Amino acid sequence: MSTGATSVLERILAETRIEVARRRRDVPLPVTSATARPGERAFHAALARDGIGVIAEFKRRSPSAGALRERPELLEIVPAYERGGAVAVSILTEGPNFEGSLEDLRAARSACDLPLLRKDFIVDPYQLHEAQAAGADAVLLIVAALAPAELAALHALARELGLDVLVEVHDRAELQAALELGAEIVGINNRDLRDFSVDLLRTERLMAEVPPGVIVVSESGIGNPEQLLRLQERGVQAVLVGESLMRAEDPAAALGELTSF
Repeated sequence: MSTGATSVLERILAETRIEVARRRRDVPLPVTSATARPGERAFHAALARDGIGVIAEFKRRSPSAGALRERPELLEIVPAYERGGAVAVSILTEGPNFEGSLEDLRAARSACDLPLLRKDFIVDPYQLHEAQAAGADAVLLIVAALAPAELAALHALARELGLDVLVEVHDRAELQAALELGAEIVGINNRDLRDFSVDLLRTERLMAEVPPGVIVVSESGIGNPEQLLRLQERGVQAVLVGESLMRAEDPAAALGELTSF
């Protein structure tokens, strides 16, 4: 593992903890919780349908690719995802590295009826209450970003709040940790957060160890119908696609083309 690459993830997590502490001071937890709405497991239900679905992601930039689109308009792109046939929408809410915010999540909630995933580096229970209050149906928990006890506590609280949880893994050990946790939705990220390299076969290699009944989402590096078909044939129930759709001139048409097999 590269020490320099490892520091990227560690830096993002450190920045996140500082930012969460600031938000907690500005908006105390009881206020945030008071505006929360009960979850209805809409995200899980959307992924559990027959065939392979697309979770379309809205994000402005990434540390590896830089800016993805000139003047990205959430209120145009998210409805386009819905028209294009996405089963759910992922909203990147991390600020310093991805230029996202909770306002993006709130705006997406007003702009479409699809289930929403808050995609961020969740390290604190406060963020789960934020997600629920802002209209999320699900949250992302990254095994590589959390100690086992933190992961278990955040997973339990998210489910208590009625939020579905996409538990993200990158290797066999992380997958086993997710399964021991009782994860119902496992995201296999083809991009290694430690060095940002992409291996499209990672999902296929880990699929054999996922028991029946656990929904698998393949994340990162997916951009053509042949890849979706191959993943569907291997039992993957959804893919999370961001960069290729954000770069597309017509996101709705790009989504339709992606699922045309």
